[in-house]
Amino acid sequence: MMSVFSISHDLSFGDVLARGVLARWGDDPLQLGAVRILLPTRRACRALQQAFLRVSEGKSLILPALIPLGDLDDEEGLNSFEGCEEALPPPLSSLRRQLLLAQLVHRWAQVRGDTLPDDQALHLAGELGRLLDQVETEGLCLSRLADLVPDDYAEHWQVTLEFLNILTEHWPAIQRATGAMGPKERRRRVLKTQARRWQETPPSAPVVIAGSTGSIPAVAELMSVVAAAPQGQVVLPGLDFGASPEVWAAIGDDPAHPQYGLARVLAHLGLSRKEVGRWDSTTKGEPESGEERTRSARAALIHMALRPAQATGDWPAFIADKSADFFDAALRDVVRIDCQTPPQESAVITLLLRSVLEKPGKTAALITPDQKLARRVKADLARWGVEIDSSAGSPLLESRPAVFLRLCAEVVAADFAPVPLLALLKHPLAACGLAPGQLRQVARELERHALRGPRPAGGLAGLRAAVQDNKDCCALLTAFSDAVAPFVVALGEGSGQLTDILSAHIRFAEQLAGTADQEGVERLWAGDSGAALADFVSELLDCADAAPSFDPKSYPDVFAALMVGCVVRPPYGTHPRVMILGTMEARMQQADVVIMGGLNEGTWPGEPDPGPWMSRPMRQDFGLRPPEESIGLAAQDFLQGFCAPKLYMTRSGKVAGTPTRPSRWLLRLESLLAGCGRQLCDGTARWCRLADQLDRPDDPPCPVPPPAPRPPVAVRPRDLSVTRIETWMRDPYALYAAKILKLKKMPPLDEDPTVAQKGQFIHAALEQFIAEGAMTGPRPLARLLELGQVAFAPLLRAHPHLWAFWWARFERIAQWVVDQERGRMGILSASELEVEGVLTLPCGFTLRAWADRIDFRTDGGVEILDYKTGAPPTTLEVQSGLSPQLPLEAAILQQGHFATREERALPTQTVTSLCYWKLSGGEPAGEIKVIGSKKMPVADIVAGTLARLQDMIAAFDDPQMPYRARPAGVRPLKYNDYEHLARVREWSVSASEDDSDDG
Repeated sequence: MMSVFSISHDLSFGDVLARGVLARWGDDPLQLGAVRILLPTRRACRALQQAFLRVSEGKSLILPALIPLGDLDDEEGLNSFEGCEEALPPPLSSLRRQLLLAQLVHRWAQVRGDTLPDDQALHLAGELGRLLDQVETEGLCLSRLADLVPDDYAEHWQVTLEFLNILTEHWPAIQRATGAMGPKERRRRVLKTQARRWQETPPSAPVVIAGSTGSIPAVAELMSVVAAAPQGQVVLPGLDFGASPEVWAAIGDDPAHPQYGLARVLAHLGLSRKEVGRWDSTTKGEPESGEERTRSARAALIHMALRPAQATGDWPAFIADKSADFFDAALRDVVRIDCQTPPQESAVITLLLRSVLEKPGKTAALITPDQKLARRVKADLARWGVEIDSSAGSPLLESRPAVFLRLCAEVVAADFAPVPLLALLKHPLAACGLAPGQLRQVARELERHALRGPRPAGGLAGLRAAVQDNKDCCALLTAFSDAVAPFVVALGEGSGQLTDILSAHIRFAEQLAGTADQEGVERLWAGDSGAALADFVSELLDCADAAPSFDPKSYPDVFAALMVGCVVRPPYGTHPRVMILGTMEARMQQADVVIMGGLNEGTWPGEPDPGPWMSRPMRQDFGLRPPEESIGLAAQDFLQGFCAPKLYMTRSGKVAGTPTRPSRWLLRLESLLAGCGRQLCDGTARWCRLADQLDRPDDPPCPVPPPAPRPPVAVRPRDLSVTRIETWMRDPYALYAAKILKLKKMPPLDEDPTVAQKGQFIHAALEQFIAEGAMTGPRPLARLLELGQVAFAPLLRAHPHLWAFWWARFERIAQWVVDQERGRMGILSASELEVEGVLTLPCGFTLRAWADRIDFRTDGGVEILDYKTGAPPTTLEVQSGLSPQLPLEAAILQQGHFATREERALPTQTVTSLCYWKLSGGEPAGEIKVIGSKKMPVADIVAGTLARLQDMIAAFDDPQMPYRARPAGVRPLKYNDYEHLARVREWSVSASEDDSDDG
């Protein structure tokens, strides 16, 4: 007879298991201490320890030996079985295996003549390692890959099988050379050895395997041995005794069903469900308490709802057989909440958890596979000072010390480019021998003097040259240079070995983290994240000899790729009454209130992933388990969570703006309940309203009027350029910020040349070209291109990608300009370039202008010409005075106030033409736009513009005249550096109108 039992889902698995162990062996403390309980994971072991504490009501006990079956990959796991005498090689660490496989991946790419980035090779090696884990877990032989009949599959699968020769032909010899064994293979051997020993010599003390569904073949084999042993017992989680034989047979063919694993393990044991006993005898018959009755009804309901598709025909009979009291009990304290977005869902969950803390002694657990949701809830709870961690941990790659190490590598690989350098210097761990606050202050000075705007010359030498007049910045760069020098050598001129580079990297990071009072070692490796990072770096140093050769420039990507998958695990039980659990971690936990979050299809359950190496038929032929089995395991977790005393189920209707589908289990439950005219209690309106009120002010916001400062007349500008006049007309507030507050926009970090700078390059080339009189030379186009290369030279050195794009446009512009100048040679007597004009109006206001070009025609006419690399203003804008640059330049010229750089005054002449040359370099490369017509002569435009300017000057001489932002009826500026200061989006009618105006 086999001793196999089950604990129903409507009972707390851990508490019932502990109670049963105490009932069987608890009378003798020594016998209880000799019991061995084999559980799925270490976390399950810790949960059972807590269960023993609850069941015994704090009584002192000699606990049984708790052994995690899923974590036998190390010496601690191997020693969990006493007398396991077979000598096994040490386990091969996953990191060393990844590095060794990366060598093979690189070699395979070289043979094919391909170039593979180093980080991509490491990612492929990681995927190969996961395939090896599956193969070792199932006890398969890699040589069977050759029997997959490649001709039956598409060509790309044949290439994949060729790639997998890495595992069949090369990997076995490399693994033997290491003297180590794959971790999953070692676990399998340990379990099989123990099974053989117990089969030959049954254990003398009680052995219990509990909570496992036998998804690992070696565990299933051990379960069969233990179940047959005189003192062995197997306890299964939540076996469905109510399903008919036909339904049970269908479950055995459906890997996505929650009972699939149990059906398979019973078949492996050769048992029927009738031969499985109840672990706790108190579960026989009708439950005694109301809570037990509720949970029992709920378990029956969810088992029926999740039956295979071909068995849903039993639903009408089930509904007819159950009373209204049954459904009332089953649905009591079950609430569904459909949120709009993940942030709203996290806010709702936070409120639910917070409400439980208001009730003394009550516990709550959020169960979700969505780690983004878990992190949001953790952050939201911090607003009330509730510190909580997710049991799944957080990615080590995103932790503070890991980000600091990555920045240390990126800043050197990028030759101290502004963005990574500033990110490193402003990181909380950076100190460089100073107090962190003092370092950040100096870093801000360095930012203002050298890092804003175009990138300085490469390396630390270029930075020193840019800040040579600032003592603090020079001192910082000197200290920084001393600390980073060995790392620069190792990364650029060293051996190229990972060991040397990593050692220099760590020394640099430790030195940079040190303050005047504390060593960098103490600061860098402190806390849970620091300890986890130290373990990773220590293991990487041990394995670095196995690393393939790689390009030192890719070292930051290599370092980050090796850290993928590493997590920072929180201490167990960081909060006494609130938990955030993954689905696996929740299997043996209990709480008064359970929240199952992220119940969307694709999240819970996740999409079944067959992996990148084999299709589903190939996996089946090879002997691997179907990917849909992961859905069955997730369904088992959902079923257990659904039987909690009080349950909330949440989901979000959209994720990243994309509509989502509810989890298939929610849809199943809805369909079943619809048959009896019932539905889940909907808490959406109440909890979403409360969540929205968290960040909503008590009083509605008051309308914010546009800014309208009225500075004293004495500080208002009396000297402006003609381009500033346009700013004054279109947006007086922008002029107020620039000329009265004297605010200047800070250039972006590592700024690329702007369109305005492109215009400056073109202006410089054209000015020199016209000044030389190159049109009269033998090769005018070639000369203009030569001058363009000189003007664009800074761009070529610093931004070759922009140079390639802009230069092609300049070549088209040059051809167009030469063609135009050739046609104008006979009608121009002289041209003056970049001439300055100053005009003081009768009111004492000074007007300044710098004209791109003034052409004097042979017929006595004068034309003012302006180069525009962007779109020129429209004729209406010029005529109305909103774009007054050329009319005001004409007014200055007509009053004889323009002079050349040699201070030679230009003659007073009437301007006959205003002209814009649009030089885009596109199709067409250039375009001439002439302002003025017979209906609106240039003289009238000039006179009208000057009159409007004088009227505006008089208006702003009134102390009550405000400098408004975006005056009504005026088209706003195309480029406005001060719009955010005016807070336009707070008072404008709508953001859509705002955007359309900008266009």
